[in-house]
Amino acid sequence: MSQVHIHPSAIVDDGATIGEGTRVWHWVHICGGAKIGKGCSFGQNVFVGNDVLIGDNVKVQNNVSIYDAVTLEDDVFCGPSMVFTNVNNPRSHVNRKNEYRRTVVKKGASIGANATIVCGHTVGEYAFIGAGAVVTRDVPAYALMVGAPAKRIGWMCACGERLSNDIGTHPCPTCGIHYEVGGNHCTPV
Repeated sequence: MSQVHIHPSAIVDDGATIGEGTRVWHWVHICGGAKIGKGCSFGQNVFVGNDVLIGDNVKVQNNVSIYDAVTLEDDVFCGPSMVFTNVNNPRSHVNRKNEYRRTVVKKGASIGANATIVCGHTVGEYAFIGAGAVVTRDVPAYALMVGAPAKRIGWMCACGERLSNDIGTHPCPTCGIHYEVGGNHCTPV
């Protein structure tokens, strides 16, 4: 794998850990406490805070800020201009850094453009958050979430195809992996 590529306009503070093959593009700022895995990509104007952990092969599109207390596991996709928060009730005149709520985005999840992930929640593995959705609670693995506030309207395969919403065992129409779909769960079998 190749070395880290950091564009000359990017700022990477001393102490940041960045894995092999990661690409850091125009006007990105990565704070010194950030830990970033291998093979990641950070598009134009991305911010990564100090208390941030990012796995391998994570793709962060333009204009995303990953604030303190956010963890992105391997293979996560963050669409353009999506938003993470870290304080539930911010006020400019009240310092609440000791009240940050942890947000975890599990392996393989995708977050669409302009979506918002309100702090303190977990997005399950391979979940798919639609463009513009506002996540205000934990998201089950493989869930397809849309709207404001986000509601589950279906299930997604690990390969990114929509699955049947009917209760029972169903194959993915594209890759053939079978899933057991229940009332509020979807698991590969």
